[in-house]
Amino acid sequence: MTRVFRHDPIDFRGLPPSLKALILLNAGVFLVQFLGYPLISLLGLVPERVAQWPLPEFWRLVTYLFLHGGFLHLLFNLFALWMFGLPVESQWGGGEFLKYYFLCGLGAALTSVALDPHSTIPIIGASGPVYGLLVAFAMLYPDAVVYLYFLIPVKAAHMAILFGVVEFFMGASHATPGVARFAHLGGMVTGYLYIRWWWVWKLKLKTAFRSMISGGADDELAAPRRPVRRRAPAAPRAPDGDMAEIDRILDKILDTGLESLTENERALMRRYSERNKPS
Repeated sequence: MTRVFRHDPIDFRGLPPSLKALILLNAGVFLVQFLGYPLISLLGLVPERVAQWPLPEFWRLVTYLFLHGGFLHLLFNLFALWMFGLPVESQWGGGEFLKYYFLCGLGAALTSVALDPHSTIPIIGASGPVYGLLVAFAMLYPDAVVYLYFLIPVKAAHMAILFGVVEFFMGASHATPGVARFAHLGGMVTGYLYIRWWWVWKLKLKTAFRSMISGGADDELAAPRRPVRRRAPAAPRAPDGDMAEIDRILDKILDTGLESLTENERALMRRYSERNKPS
């Protein structure tokens, strides 16, 4: 299915399910907070509680993402989630989008714990993954123009760099002790490393897998050939639908290993391998 991102007015009903679920979950948890339940002490990211031994409270590395300190804090994060998350989700799909979102949130949390493991001050908010989405948006659409503070036009790539520099210097100078600047920076760095290195490595592995099961056919196509008098007929190419399925299976192998394949998936890989085996 082709996914299309359009510049339509905000329409909650038209949001993709993954983005809608995050917005509803954040809003719902904030409503519970507003009713007076002490969720911050139970679910906020307290580095000392996460790093304590022998009973570390690891759930705080995730649950802190859905807590907010006030309505404006929630509104800013949800607006940024919609603004940057919608185009990113349209490119990647819901599953990859959610994986990236929580990975950036986890990176932000671990950065905070690593830098101040004995802190008892709770950290809350979805700003870590939101800053990660800013990086993803800037890498997908580097020349897109964003109006900073609704007034100043700036390219997305330049805005991401500017925000990263500001977060670093504000955090290093302790200018705003009530804001977890290095958590924001941790989300940005995690997102950048994931896109810049993991995807490149994954693509190389995927190409190697395809070359291996096709008996080196891809390398032969890429390399210049010497003229010969007689040539064996080329192996028939797999239909586009089969190739899409092969790509999906290769992604599954990289994510969860060969053991996760079903019998049908194994059979399809064997057929593809036999079809492309050199004669």
